[in-house]
Amino acid sequence: MNRRNAVITFVVGASIIMGSGGAGAEEPKLAKATLAGGCFWCTEAVYAELKGVKSVTSGYIGGAVPNPTYKDVCTGQTGHAEAIEIEYDPTVVSFAKLLEVFFATHDPTTLNRQGADVGTQYRSSIFVHDDEQKRVAQEVIMALNQARVFPGPIVTQIEPATVFYPAEDYHQDYFAKNPFQPYCQAAAAPKVAKVRKVFKDLVK
Repeated sequence: MNRRNAVITFVVGASIIMGSGGAGAEEPKLAKATLAGGCFWCTEAVYAELKGVKSVTSGYIGGAVPNPTYKDVCTGQTGHAEAIEIEYDPTVVSFAKLLEVFFATHDPTTLNRQGADVGTQYRSSIFVHDDEQKRVAQEVIMALNQARVFPGPIVTQIEPATVFYPAEDYHQDYFAKNPFQPYCQAAAAPKVAKVRKVFKDLVK
């Protein structure tokens, strides 16, 4: 594990401690996390690897146009981000741990850009579903900035989760179905390899 990954783990681990407690006797219920970190083919592939993650759906969120298509979103004019909706068991993997993976597998310092993918549809954003997710996201971002983990300030937005529109069928499980597609080889495969190496304890 390199220094950046080690620092992210330490900082986010502290957030887990601060956010822990209050565990009740009720059976665990699945929770949702909605994250945008560039092309959803890549982010979906990353989270499909993790224990406690029951499903990952690629889609669009954060815009004003109802029922957008991939073609619509690619124009950058609808306001939507390419994102994933994760359904997970919080007793197995915490929201803070999901954020640890999030910040370790994309560049949160480039505004509306991930590599060659440019536009607001590729923004780095955490779409929070409740006040607790908002608190954890704020604390993690603040801690990472204070620790100077990245060469520049984090520009990841924290936005309220609005309507999430699942993407077209051919986008779902894209990396799993098309592992040798050139973009997948160049962008998604290295992220998956990193997760398997750095977060091996979390991998299914």
